[in-house]
Amino acid sequence: MRVLALWLLLLATPAWAQPRESFESFLADFRSTALDAGVSARTYDTAMAGLTPDPRVPDLVSSQPEFTTTMWDYIEGRVTAGRVERGKAAIGRNSQLFASIGQSYGVDPYVLGAIWGMETDYGSVLGDSKLIRPIVRSLATLVHQRRSRFKEDAADLVAALQLVERGPLDAQELVGSWAGAIGHLQVNPSNVVAHGTDGDGDGRVDLHNSLADALATSARFLRALGYQPGVDWGMEVVVPEGFDYLLATRTELRPVRFFAERGIVRVAGRQFADPNLPVFLYVPAGKDGPKFLMTQNYLVLKGYNFSDSYAMSVAHMTDRLKGGGAFVDDWPRGTAFPNLAQRKGIQEALIRLGLYQGAVDGRLGPITQEAYARFQAARGEVADGFITRAAYEALQAAR
Repeated sequence: MRVLALWLLLLATPAWAQPRESFESFLADFRSTALDAGVSARTYDTAMAGLTPDPRVPDLVSSQPEFTTTMWDYIEGRVTAGRVERGKAAIGRNSQLFASIGQSYGVDPYVLGAIWGMETDYGSVLGDSKLIRPIVRSLATLVHQRRSRFKEDAADLVAALQLVERGPLDAQELVGSWAGAIGHLQVNPSNVVAHGTDGDGDGRVDLHNSLADALATSARFLRALGYQPGVDWGMEVVVPEGFDYLLATRTELRPVRFFAERGIVRVAGRQFADPNLPVFLYVPAGKDGPKFLMTQNYLVLKGYNFSDSYAMSVAHMTDRLKGGGAFVDDWPRGTAFPNLAQRKGIQEALIRLGLYQGAVDGRLGPITQEAYARFQAARGEVADGFITRAAYEALQAAR
């Protein structure tokens, strides 16, 4: 339930805001916030001295591939044969470390390996100054821009300054992504403060230079999000004709037997191991694409990065690192999708029809999809909630 509550809270966040003041005024005003959180005046003034906004950040915010690419293109662009092979080799070179972390924290080592591969290609990008830069500047730019994650970005900026205060890294040495994520597995500063772990026993927490610290920290973070030891992320399934897709909601987990009794089976003749395992049905590409029964551990992956494309990629990479193959069902690759204006039009139409109460931001997440599924059901269609360009046209006509 903890993960479900987090998912619903994040989904309700508005998409954009605008800077309210100059960057210099923002830095002066934010000083009291940092000092109230325990950051010393000396640390703040040293870290912010001569700071200018990072001009890359606004464009990077608006072009995140998780929200601008189809799920299948996103997955296939990241879970590649080369990355899988590099991952197997990297985990093999560090097999004792992965086994130790998995045993100590109860997190599947291959899940950690998949996140490592997704985030930094097994650490290979950590030396790239085009991608990895001082995060105090990046986070200050984000907070000043007041994007949808304003409160989280502000908390991360404070946390980054707390990490500088704590050491051993100063404001120039504390580096990460444009969004402030740190180290091999890219953990945001607030969660480094909360879950940072000295995995190699050297008396310091350094997720950038120590793989052991990074793995231990991410393992603790995943457990705090509700990760259940010994439970897989989910499984690909076959859904029978005539199935009621309105049952495909992640707000209620039901035992596997609930879906099995309604004709759902695993792909390739595989058997369900535990009929009592709580799951939800997920159909990311509608009735004509792959379908999955997902456990709570899938929602935990979304707590790590709130994107279904990301979570699906980590899940699939986990299986591939273990020797698994591609999904059995293919994706509906020829689908035409609505543009941003049309996506907003879809949400506006669903609001007018009394089916949707969320933000009009063009991000067609699970809440919008469930609203569209109810529209489909009312028209006697297969209510799979898969929103295409045809969905926009149907909603405009109905409105």
